Amino acid sequence: MSIEAGLRRTPLYERHLALGARMVPFAGWEMPIQYAGIVTEHRAVRGAAGLFDLSHMGEFWFEGPGALRALDGLISSDIAGLAVGHARYGLLTNEQGTIVDDVITYRVAAERVMVVVNASNIEKDAAHVRRHLPSDVRFDDRSMQTALIAPQGPRAAAILSRAAGMNVDDLMPFGVAETTVAGAKATVARTGYTGEDGFEVFVSNGDAARVWDAILEAGKDDGIQPIGLGARDTLRLESRFSLYGNEIDETTNPIEAGLAWTCKLDKEFLGRDRIAQVKEAGPARRIAGLVVNGGVARHGHPVAKDGAIVGVVTSGTFGPTVEKNIALAYVPAELAKVGSQVSARIREKDVPATVVKTPFYRRAT
Repeated sequence: MSIEAGLRRTPLYERHLALGARMVPFAGWEMPIQYAGIVTEHRAVRGAAGLFDLSHMGEFWFEGPGALRALDGLISSDIAGLAVGHARYGLLTNEQGTIVDDVITYRVAAERVMVVVNASNIEKDAAHVRRHLPSDVRFDDRSMQTALIAPQGPRAAAILSRAAGMNVDDLMPFGVAETTVAGAKATVARTGYTGEDGFEVFVSNGDAARVWDAILEAGKDDGIQPIGLGARDTLRLESRFSLYGNEIDETTNPIEAGLAWTCKLDKEFLGRDRIAQVKEAGPARRIAGLVVNGGVARHGHPVAKDGAIVGVVTSGTFGPTVEKNIALAYVPAELAKVGSQVSARIREKDVPATVVKTPFYRRAT
């Protein structure tokens, strides 16, 4: 396919071409969708390790004595209680109690915090944050100067430790440390979007290629493979992670999206009262996991009950690990209960689907 003009390229673009990646437009970037194939790459991450280029993501840095307090008022989760060396998932919310973005906040030092945002939302999120930051907090959008490389999978810790200036297995889940990787200054976090153990390595653009090469070399005997956006999507869907623009956006609230657990309602943050009201009253619709029997439901496909459209699929795929056609969909709250029978309308045909407990896949601990 032809690539649209004006797309950004990550500092690893040439590496992707050399590895035979198929490139596609994504969130304003030219990104690898697959190398060896989505199912092959998916299974590599579940069984051994995969390496992702996530340099399209946004990195915001906040510094100053009021940084943590200010972010606590903008993000739904407990940011004020975040210890140095720890990270936390949460939501940027607005005054209406809907979702501006889902983010991870990393407290790197006492007065130094990084927030990672979705690629499609960098400019919007930066404007949102700037509107609400006090003058004593320094804000630096480093998105275009930062590369993000993510080794994920059961062998990721051993592989990354060979390339890093530390034993990364010492990091707890959602831990973060400043170290070196392949001799380059790096921020390393035990976070990811696959449902497997894994890490995210933040380096400067100029160091990206040698860090990428070093991790691939360190993992060659462990079966590490480069992984594209296609497998990233199947991995995150099996693990029931939300995708901004699919499951969540500024028309959805955290309660209906199944993200109430990210909302610390005993503190003040933007939209807190609206979210609390929805929680108390109960949402009219909820996100539900579906197993579709007889076809693959995709984003935007209607969900029906007794022939009447009652909801919409937000994401759907064949899950290579669970070996089932799986989907997430918004349905009326009463139909979101496990065991409910609905249909996904695929090519004008209503295909039976069952509401199941999520995540569809959970790794053994």
